[in-house]
Amino acid sequence: MRRRPGIGGLQTAAAARDQYRLLGENVAKLRTDLMKEQLATFRSQLEEFARKHKNDIRKNPSFRSQFHEMCAKVGVDPLASNKGFWAELLGIGDFYYELGVQIVEICLATRPLNGGLIDLQELCKLLRQKRKHDREAVSEDDCLRAISKLKTLGSGFEVILAGKKKLVRSVPTELKKDHNEILELAYSTGYVTVDEVERRLTWTHGRAIDALDTLLDEGLAMIDDGHADGKHRYWFPCVSSISSFGADN
Repeated sequence: MRRRPGIGGLQTAAAARDQYRLLGENVAKLRTDLMKEQLATFRSQLEEFARKHKNDIRKNPSFRSQFHEMCAKVGVDPLASNKGFWAELLGIGDFYYELGVQIVEICLATRPLNGGLIDLQELCKLLRQKRKHDREAVSEDDCLRAISKLKTLGSGFEVILAGKKKLVRSVPTELKKDHNEILELAYSTGYVTVDEVERRLTWTHGRAIDALDTLLDEGLAMIDDGHADGKHRYWFPCVSSISSFGADN
């Protein structure tokens, strides 16, 4: 018959568990302290790196993107505020603030043409034209970072995906999966027809019409019915070039 452990045995086991727990807590604290020390050292090295390569960070978009990646790895956000060490050292807070203002201006000016949805590459192209007299080059990564700061302000700006393409939305319209699939389909020619949507997406007629009518109502599509075959063409300015828009506007 198996004997139950006595009180002394239970006390010994409990004490051993407490020792193991304390040992585990000490090891965890040592690891945490070591990580904090390593991060502090890395941040200090990052500051020194930023001082040394200040001009490259401000003028070279590729270098600037790599610098942001390094910052993210140690939990530093140079864009969190226009005040403080990073803003004073690099001035990149002001740089992205200026980009954000210019992006808003371009989106507002092109909204009558595209309904508030513009291809990211087209937006970057217009932004570069607008900034052609400025010394700092602008990359797609810079545009995305500026837009992310606009989004935190609750301004309605957001980057959405249509297949492999990135579109910048500057209106509070909520696009669903069906709308994104139509936009992706339109990238090859700039427009779609109801028949094409039904055939290539294997949708019912009602589903195609419903999605296209929503895009039409929101101003994201324009209808062209002047064709001999009698088929409506739904054109999407957001996937067509609008570079003729005056860059100095």
